[in-house]
Amino acid sequence: MARISIFGIGYVGVVSAACLAKDGHEVIAVDVDPIKVENINDGKSPIVENGLDELIAEGRASGRLRATLDAKEAVLNTDASFICVGTPSAPDGSVGLHYVLSACESIAEALAEKEGFHSVVIRSTIVPGSTEEQCIPTIERISGRTAGEDLGIGYYPEFLRESTAIEDNYDPGLIVFGYMDEATGAILTELNAQLPCDIHKVDVRTAEMVKYTSNTWRAVKVTYANEIGNIAKACGLDGQTVMKILCSDKKINISSYFMRPGFAFGGSCLPKDVRALRHLAHSKKVVPFLMDAVLEANAGQIARAERMVKESGAKKVGMVGISFKPGTDDLRESPLAELASRLIGEGIEVSVYDPYVHTAFKEDMSAVGRTDRKVPDLKARMVGEIADLIDQSEAIVVGNLYDEAVAPLTAASEATAMVDLTRLDPHRVSAGTYSGICW
Repeated sequence: MARISIFGIGYVGVVSAACLAKDGHEVIAVDVDPIKVENINDGKSPIVENGLDELIAEGRASGRLRATLDAKEAVLNTDASFICVGTPSAPDGSVGLHYVLSACESIAEALAEKEGFHSVVIRSTIVPGSTEEQCIPTIERISGRTAGEDLGIGYYPEFLRESTAIEDNYDPGLIVFGYMDEATGAILTELNAQLPCDIHKVDVRTAEMVKYTSNTWRAVKVTYANEIGNIAKACGLDGQTVMKILCSDKKINISSYFMRPGFAFGGSCLPKDVRALRHLAHSKKVVPFLMDAVLEANAGQIARAERMVKESGAKKVGMVGISFKPGTDDLRESPLAELASRLIGEGIEVSVYDPYVHTAFKEDMSAVGRTDRKVPDLKARMVGEIADLIDQSEAIVVGNLYDEAVAPLTAASEATAMVDLTRLDPHRVSAGTYSGICW
C-alpha cells in the first residue's frame, strides 16, 4: 500500500483522500485552511457530497486518513504527493496556475530536506505543457532535485462529477495518466489496478490534453443539444424527444467512428444537410452558433491541408484518393476534390490515384463522380498504379487509404514529401518529410 500526501482539501482532494484511505492506503491531506483540516480530523466532510461523511469517518477510525497544515511534515512522511488544488481562469482566459505552483513550492521546500525518492503527481486541470514548462522547473529549482532521477513526476487527471464522485471513483469511464519515471508509473498503476476500466499510460502532455479534451467535449455536446432543441422548438417540435431518439443509435451517432482527427467531411449528405438545417434555423429566427462554426471549421481544415502542400514547395503533386471517402467513386462535395481544384488553380500539376474513380472512368459509367466536375480534366489526371503515382510526384497527399497503397506509400514517405490526411500508420507522427494533418 502507498503513503500519499494530498495537497488541497477541495472537491477533488477530499474525495480522492477518502477513497484512497478506504482502499487501504495511508493518506495525509494538506491545506492552508485550518477549518478544512479540523473537519477531516474530526471525521467530517468539508463539502457536501453523497457518502463522503461516512468514508471520512471510516478513514479516521482506521487511522489511515488524517489532515495537517504542515506541508513539510506531510511530504517527509509519504512517498508521493498529489496536487489537487484549483486552477481558476486568469483574467485573459488562460489557466490560473497560482495555487498549483504554490503547492509545488511547498512540496519542493520539504524535498530539499528529505532523503530518498519522492513522486509529485498533479491532478489539477492544467493545459498541455504546464507540468514540464512550469511545475517541474519550480520543483527542481527549490528542491535541488532532477525530474526523472531523484524526483518522480506524473500527471493523473480526475473525471469526478459532483454528486456522484465516489461512484465515479470506483466505476470510472476513463483512466489515463502520464509519468516521467517508472516508480511514479508503478504507484499510479497500483492505485488503479482493481478498477473496472482500461488504463491508458501515456506521456505527461498527452494526459494533460485528454483532460481538457474531455471537458470541452462535454461542453460541445451540451451546446449541440441546446441548439437542436432551440431549432426543434421553433418548428413546433420537442427537442428532448429528438435528441433521445438520436442517442438511441449506438452504431453511428453514439460511436467513435467520427471522432478521429483528420481531414474535412464531405459527400452528398453532410455538407448540404448542415447548410439546410442552418438555413432553417435562421428562417425561424434561431441563431445556429455551432452549425455556423461547423461549416467554418470544415472549410478551415481544407485550407490547412492546402497550406501544408504548398509549404512542401512541390510543383508535381500526387493525390491518393479524390472521392469523398474510400470505396466509392462519388465526388459530390469531396473535400479532396476541392483541395485538388485549389492546387491546380495555384499552377500545381496534380495527378490522382483512386481505384474506384479510375474504374468508373475506365468502364465509362454514366454516373461517374455523381455529376461533380470540380476537378478539371480529371479523367486525364487519373493514374492506374500507385507506383506510377509515386514515381512522378514531388509530393504526395494521402487523402483516402487503400490497402494496396499502404506499403509503397510508407516506403516513399522516407524520401518524398508526404501530407497525410487519413493516417498511414497509427503510431507515426510528423517528422522529416512526413507531415500528418493532426498528428
